[in-house]
Amino acid sequence: MDFLSLFWLFVMISSLQPIIRQRLIEAARQRLIAQIEEKRNCRVILIVHRQETMRLLGFPLIKYLTMEDSEEVLRALEATDDDKDIDLVLHTPGGLVIAALQIARAIQRRKGKTRVIVPHYAMSGGTLIALAADEIIMSKNAVLGPIDPQLGEFPAPSLVRLRHIKDANEIDDRTLILADIAEKAISQIRQAVTELLLKNYSAEQAERIAEELTVGQWTHDFPITPSMAQELGLRVRTDIPVEYLQLMSLYPQPLRMQRSVEFLGAKIYH
Repeated sequence: MDFLSLFWLFVMISSLQPIIRQRLIEAARQRLIAQIEEKRNCRVILIVHRQETMRLLGFPLIKYLTMEDSEEVLRALEATDDDKDIDLVLHTPGGLVIAALQIARAIQRRKGKTRVIVPHYAMSGGTLIALAADEIIMSKNAVLGPIDPQLGEFPAPSLVRLRHIKDANEIDDRTLILADIAEKAISQIRQAVTELLLKNYSAEQAERIAEELTVGQWTHDFPITPSMAQELGLRVRTDIPVEYLQLMSLYPQPLRMQRSVEFLGAKIYH
């Protein structure tokens, strides 16, 4: 075989190597998910968001909860018997409120128990989903986050405070409009959180927790540790099954795009 043939053979093998590696990792994940489902007698659903890169240009892309994620999770829930337990693994910085709220309300309506598993972090919309679960199981170093609404680059609570501390004549029309929207957004999310918590908490507890998480006492990226979540009154455990930590190791930082939501045994709907 001449040098040119060897060169092109090397190029072909090199180009196929990442694809083969990705397929092997996906197969390993599928096997481990199946083992966990059999051991824990539950359906396992994962929402995992990693930073990815654009295929051609290599720019970083931060993944977050989208309507596509919501659609896939809802299909997974519909494909699961309503009285079967679910372990929902969350690894997300948050995302669209409507997507998180759709998932959370679907979880709340289930008859079977839903456990949210947080190996590392479930911020913002991820925390919103977790509040609908019957149990929240975190690793000792995992974190949740506040769920105060954000309007573009501005936190909604800060816009509301601005309107209260400054004279209306000193504020431009755009900021006044944003402050009005912010007040509505806070009220809406607080009411939604309270309704989600009422499944597993008293009305007094639900209202207090909703207030704490939406009032804007922390920055939006503030990490709420398991002990802090327990102090807030949330039912949080830290005895996370080791299998879920092993499963997260099979979600390495990807070189190519991959699906964010993964589950086994989906039904096909026409």
